[in-house]
Amino acid sequence: MSSPRQITVLGECVADAFTEPASIPNELALRVLPGGGPANTAVALARLGTPARFLARLSGDVFGRLFRAHLESSGVDLSSAVAAPEPSTLAVAELDERGQAAFSFHAQNTADWQWTAGELAGVDLSGTACVHTGSLALVREPGAAVVEDFLAASAPRATISIDPNVRPLLVDPEVYRVRLAHWCDLADVLRLSEDDLELLLPGTPPEQACDIWHAAGARLVVITRGADGVLASLDGERIEVPAVPTTVVDTVGAGDSFTAGLLHHLGTRGLLGGRLTELRLDDVADACRFAARVAALTCSVAGPNPPWQSQLEQLATVGRV
Repeated sequence: MSSPRQITVLGECVADAFTEPASIPNELALRVLPGGGPANTAVALARLGTPARFLARLSGDVFGRLFRAHLESSGVDLSSAVAAPEPSTLAVAELDERGQAAFSFHAQNTADWQWTAGELAGVDLSGTACVHTGSLALVREPGAAVVEDFLAASAPRATISIDPNVRPLLVDPEVYRVRLAHWCDLADVLRLSEDDLELLLPGTPPEQACDIWHAAGARLVVITRGADGVLASLDGERIEVPAVPTTVVDTVGAGDSFTAGLLHHLGTRGLLGGRLTELRLDDVADACRFAARVAALTCSVAGPNPPWQSQLEQLATVGRV
């Protein structure tokens, strides 16, 4: 095992506002936590011990200041983040009885989607093993095309990881479907949830979906299925990994934490930095088992709050007793 090289994450940071009972009738209380899929992944990577740089457009408003404090306290490198004049994106979440969140977004003309080519032109990727992105940054204009161009320019120098993280209330799934083949052509790793699968390819069996995305270019496809575990496919070779049992508080950020755990584990084995030519199915299985532990710990606490490496080590010690 080696010290992992830097992973650069590109995308949004969103204020996740969770509804809570108010003490006064006819009022609504909100508890705001820093969130957004790419930001959650960057935080999880840094807490696990991978040098994580976050390319984001962070507002100077009250939410933006919260984001910066959260990211920096987790060890995320913000040296290439853009100080944006636009406001932050807000997502209001309601949790169901299973702890799953339904979001309503307030995202019109907010900072996260306003990328320009000039803002990303000077980013140095010489020390980066992997570039990860996904979610709304890949589909919200005017910045989406700029992000795709950045991925294309990064691909010769780094492993590319994409998580579509489909948000149908904000962007029509057809927008994702139209672009997905191009993303697979860029990506080495495609990680998505079973909900994403149903939105992108309704009624398609997971194994068939994996083959479609392999044919489009993605070498490693990983589909997370909540309590049913994980299906991973490496160039058509499949493996299933069970979920780690846990007491679920909510599932917010679980998929993002899984992605971070997967990339962190591959990085510590020196498997990131190219087209995954040295990757074998046993490596994928080990990485998915590690990532499932990271996701389980995220589900055991409120909000997108991924574990630190020390918490995983304590869990492993308890498991050996």
